[in-house]
Amino acid sequence: MEFYEDGDDIVCQWQPRPEFQGWLNTLHGGIQSVLLDEICGWVVMRKLQTAGVTSKMETRYLRPVATGSGAITLRARIKEQRRNIALIEATLSDHDGRECTHALCTYFTYPPEKARSEFHFQTCCVEGEEPNASSATPNAEAGRTE
Repeated sequence: MEFYEDGDDIVCQWQPRPEFQGWLNTLHGGIQSVLLDEICGWVVMRKLQTAGVTSKMETRYLRPVATGSGAITLRARIKEQRRNIALIEATLSDHDGRECTHALCTYFTYPPEKARSEFHFQTCCVEGEEPNASSATPNAEAGRTE
């Protein structure tokens, strides 16, 4: 899976394969949930520059997702943030752009120092971007990060 930014959103296009069917030519609901949870995790890493864990996920299945009709689009963004809790809204749309699944994930986010020391999170940069001073490790002065 590859993720990219589109303004406040993190976006991913993914091609469902037949082995992910729950019913004939239909993407399994559990796979849909995994995909939505994954993109929400990328929102935490990229937009909040820390690590986090899902504490709650509410998923609404609005219409079936075909496995053989083209790539689906996952899109997620921060809906609300209170202290160390982030509410992240995510959608899964079919190849025609119709929303098929909607999720609201509640993430517990770790303070950046704990994310670095316990989860080895450094920073989540896009290609060609340099880590900022607040997310870099102490070795950044020497021109390297760990």
